[in-house]
Amino acid sequence: MPRRLRSILSLLDLEPAARRHLPRPLFGYVAGGAEDDAARADNRDAFAEWGFVPRVLRNVSERTTETELFGKRWAAPFGIAPMGLSGVIAYRGDMVLAQAAAEAGIVNIMSGSSVIRLEEIAAASPDSWFQAYLPGDPERIRGLIERAAAAGFGTLVVTVDVPVAANRENNIRNGFSTPLRPSLRLAWDGAIRPRWLLGTAARTLLRHGMPHFENSFAHRGAPILARQVLRDFSNKDHFDWSHIDMIRERWPGRLVIKGILDPGDARLAREHGADGIIVSNHGGRQLDHAVSALRMLPAVVEAVGDVPVMLDGGVRRGSDVLKAIALGARTVFIGRPFLYAAAIGGAEGVAHAIGLLASEIDRDMALLGITSLAEMTPERLVRIG
Repeated sequence: MPRRLRSILSLLDLEPAARRHLPRPLFGYVAGGAEDDAARADNRDAFAEWGFVPRVLRNVSERTTETELFGKRWAAPFGIAPMGLSGVIAYRGDMVLAQAAAEAGIVNIMSGSSVIRLEEIAAASPDSWFQAYLPGDPERIRGLIERAAAAGFGTLVVTVDVPVAANRENNIRNGFSTPLRPSLRLAWDGAIRPRWLLGTAARTLLRHGMPHFENSFAHRGAPILARQVLRDFSNKDHFDWSHIDMIRERWPGRLVIKGILDPGDARLAREHGADGIIVSNHGGRQLDHAVSALRMLPAVVEAVGDVPVMLDGGVRRGSDVLKAIALGARTVFIGRPFLYAAAIGGAEGVAHAIGLLASEIDRDMALLGITSLAEMTPERLVRIG
């Protein structure tokens, strides 16, 4: 194992390691939430309010962490959440994440705010899902989903909790902006992080040129330094369920709606043709004080019946994964830690992080006295908060 990964014993160790590796603006962009970070903190706090009730003497020698989702068996009940600008945080970040997920047999969701063409990711990792932030008009929406279908993606994830840009004061304090604006401060922050500067920034520019937002539309988007990026990421406050109807009519594959917390919205998603729902508050990065996904998970599961419900937000331990499974999640998605792992360790870093979490789940299942995820029922939990 590379020396830089030997001290990484859990996903929680990745954040301080990434802080040392990344320039301050980029680390702040990934780590921060909105306003006071209350929603981000509650994502973690919610897991601490549940305790386990284990069974003993159950012969757990033949256990499996496999799970089924949309007719496919996956090696573990967690996947990689979509994260924008992954290719700026880590060299070829979107590709590294997708390939690591494919090798481990877990789900990967590619972000629409990425800097590697979606066609490349689909070719390298055919089971990846594509997440889209809808463009501003119906014609552009149709063009983007037709492009994703032509690339071979079988699952489209539409994020619906971003009608306007969030108030991310931490970005301003840390010197991050969209578009990125060259400045002496930005240059200094990069210069004092030479591993990122040479291994990610310089390597990307030399081999692939200036990064562009490649997948916001049917065509190539603007460079990450371009002024028109602001226009390309304009507000989407006019979107409503009719846009989901249009997508459902055009999209031939599975449709997953991400960013739902209210059970009523979950029922509407089912009625408008969603094949799956991801309960999420966007990692605490949109509406501060939005309730955590875990708190709303049971009500959403009850509201939609047999529609698969997934969760994202705050998962850092195998115990977190199992708590979400017990409350009704079919699988969970994790973002920041895997991107940190890609930044500090590339493909080896992501594989190491996946292995750590998978090992925790397997160990915790044995200690809980269960051999399959189907046995992880609400009876294995008790409220302690």
